[in-house]
Amino acid sequence: MNPFSSGTRLRDMIRSIRACKTAAEERGVVRKECADIRASINENDPHDRHRNLAKLMFIHMLGYPTHFGQMECLKLIASPGFPEKRIGYLGLMLLLDERQEVLMLVTNSLKQDLNHTNQYVVGLALCALGNICSAEMARDLAPEVERLIQFRDPNIRKKAALCSTRIVRKVPDLAENFVNAASSLLKEKHHGVLITGVQLCYELCTINDEALEYFRKKCTEGLIKTLRDITNSAYQPEYDVAGITDPFLHVRLLKLLRVLGHGDADASDLMTDILAQVATKTESNKNAGNAVLYECVETIMAIEDTSSLRVLAINILGRFLSNRDNNIRYVALNMLMKAIAFDDQAVQRHRVTILNCVKDPDASIRKRALDLVSLLVNENNVKQLTEELIDYLEISDEDFKEDLSAKICSIVEKFSPEKIWYIDQMLKVLSEAGKFVKDDVWHALIVVISNASELHGYTVRALYKAVLTFSEQETLVRVAIWCIGEYGDLLVNNVGVLGIEDPITVTESDALDVIEDAITRHNSDMNTRAMALVALLKLSSRFPSISERIKDIIVKQKGSLLLEMQQRAIEFNSIVDRHKNIRSSLVERMPVLDEATFNVRRAGSLPASVSTMSKPSVSIPNGVAAAPLVDLLDLGSDDILAAPSSSGADFLQDLLGVDLGSSPAQSDATQAPKAGTDLLLDILSIGTPSPAQNSTSSIDLLSTTDYNKNPSIALETLSSPAPPHKATTSSAGMFDLLDGLSPSPSPEATNGPVYPPIVAYESISLKIEFSFSKTPGNPQTTNVQATFINLSPNTFTDCIFQAAVPKFLQLHLDPASSNTLPASGNITQNLRVTNSQHGKKSLVMRMRIGYKVNGKDVLEEGQINNFPRGL
Repeated sequence: MNPFSSGTRLRDMIRSIRACKTAAEERGVVRKECADIRASINENDPHDRHRNLAKLMFIHMLGYPTHFGQMECLKLIASPGFPEKRIGYLGLMLLLDERQEVLMLVTNSLKQDLNHTNQYVVGLALCALGNICSAEMARDLAPEVERLIQFRDPNIRKKAALCSTRIVRKVPDLAENFVNAASSLLKEKHHGVLITGVQLCYELCTINDEALEYFRKKCTEGLIKTLRDITNSAYQPEYDVAGITDPFLHVRLLKLLRVLGHGDADASDLMTDILAQVATKTESNKNAGNAVLYECVETIMAIEDTSSLRVLAINILGRFLSNRDNNIRYVALNMLMKAIAFDDQAVQRHRVTILNCVKDPDASIRKRALDLVSLLVNENNVKQLTEELIDYLEISDEDFKEDLSAKICSIVEKFSPEKIWYIDQMLKVLSEAGKFVKDDVWHALIVVISNASELHGYTVRALYKAVLTFSEQETLVRVAIWCIGEYGDLLVNNVGVLGIEDPITVTESDALDVIEDAITRHNSDMNTRAMALVALLKLSSRFPSISERIKDIIVKQKGSLLLEMQQRAIEFNSIVDRHKNIRSSLVERMPVLDEATFNVRRAGSLPASVSTMSKPSVSIPNGVAAAPLVDLLDLGSDDILAAPSSSGADFLQDLLGVDLGSSPAQSDATQAPKAGTDLLLDILSIGTPSPAQNSTSSIDLLSTTDYNKNPSIALETLSSPAPPHKATTSSAGMFDLLDGLSPSPSPEATNGPVYPPIVAYESISLKIEFSFSKTPGNPQTTNVQATFINLSPNTFTDCIFQAAVPKFLQLHLDPASSNTLPASGNITQNLRVTNSQHGKKSLVMRMRIGYKVNGKDVLEEGQINNFPRGL
């Protein structure tokens, strides 16, 4: 006889498949067996039907298609014998799902079997219905299942309850039909029936509000009594698991109580005592006990305010953190992150244990504990926690340093009590994990350093000492060479020495060694070398005694493989060699970078064209969202919508602050560029009238190199243009960028059109008035003097003024006369607005004013649409 014929027993087929040594051999065996089964199905032999289906189920579990045997399941289910029905229902659950159309044919057989006199056949039908029930089958068979919940046999009642759970999930409209039957199951003594009844009640409560109120009023006390009996019951061998009486029923009851107590103070009060008993009496040395305790903690956190219970729950989670099982520690950390919202102080008591979890060998636990630590930080413990994390940073794994350093930087930036502490901690992070620190972090550090004028000497000395030891940390090197380039004279002359510093002697050559090492090291990237090149130019003015050595280093970069470095080296060498008279003014220290503007740009809330009134920062209170760009510019308004420009034009406009959009007919002196060549000539002032006619400020091209990517390498910010100069051209049309920097006299003011002043903004406490004047010969440019008038009896401090305009306007703000607005007093600030659509579109502006009153932050916003005509 063929060993693979339809008469082969299931065990023989399994043995043959397992004996196959290759996948191809296995496929051959399965293919032959499936062919024999098809032949047997065509012969319609009832004796081999159950054997064929058993083999098909095994083949299906191996992943091979068995759809051709689906009808055999229905034939076996319709058979009168129990063995055939059992195989048929098992095949039905394995080979079919609720999406199969064939399933519609089995509804009648299921209905007959649910009313069968044999309870085992009824059990088979309930199991199948609970596994593959569709919405149509649920509606058809729900009455039979509801009736079976009251069946005399506990096994049938248990299966009927589980099947009811499937039905109410599929058809929530049927939930009300099962409420009374489900409540009756909660009085059962049989644990199997009781746990399924509790699960059914839980499902009903989650999908039907009326059922939730019913169980909350009628069943809460009964559930509490049941849970108390189980918790205080003696040893029961039938239900005992590791010394815990039926932990599965414990968990189900706690979940149902959690739903009943959530949002209801009366129900929460009723279950307070039993939850305390479960939390204190359950042993935690076994997994079963830990599972019950975890559900108890979840329930305590979900019900209404019970502060004493929550402290107890958090203490349980603290014990979980000392458990040796990684899973228990992980779920405890997750739960503690939720518990912080309820009781921060109780979680703070376990801070030491949580910090130890940061050092755990398991990566998941480390990351989760680190997230939890960041939530625990406040103004009181920031120094201690930061010190602990930085100490661990020194010995942590390489793959964890990035996450750890990012969290430390975030904590330091958010909770720094003083700038010197902020600088010290950031230097430690850069020294230990500088290559893992992102660019925006060290950019922010440079902004803070530039604003801490009294710490410039201390900072540059600390960076010099750090870079000697940790020269392989790229980010640390960048910050160090930037500071040495800006404050190298303070380093050499020991200016601003603090009492906490150790004495150090640094010569000009020593400082230059750091820059030379950074620019010549083979693994330095372009950004580092570019910053080093700028630092060399600045040191050539600050260290005249070694300017020749600096020049030699710059000259070597003329042979760089990077075109940008070649160009800058040639330009800088020309400055050092030929323009010594202007070098000191050209390489002055960077202007102080405004922290508020940097933070807003870093958050991505405002465009780069937003200007600020003063240097002190104003922190916006939590919950007050910064106005988005569309709201600030009101770009949805038709009257100020600018014409779209190409991507290249947008890039140049953002980089250089020039308007590249099309403009109407203008005077010859203010003709806008129309092509790429004309644009470049216009930027370089070639072939255009002198600045005396158009009052156009020259742009220092050296300051635009990678400004968007690395603002720290610019010689000067674009908000501080150089004085106007007169362009010179040669007969060949060439222009010497470095010889055209001689200053030219300012144009003489002449009487022009008179424009009436306006009240730009007025509130209860603040009034802003604008007065206007025009630059002779340049009708596009409007000079605005803003007067800020304090209408209240309080003094405004840390004033900051931000303004934004559409693309067809260009805005420049000069520093305000003061950043403190006295009571009933005023301050002034000059603005300059250039309208590229002059004569066609009017001026419009959105502004934001921030200040502090009695230590509280105040933020006011407004839009100005009442500019006089002709501006």
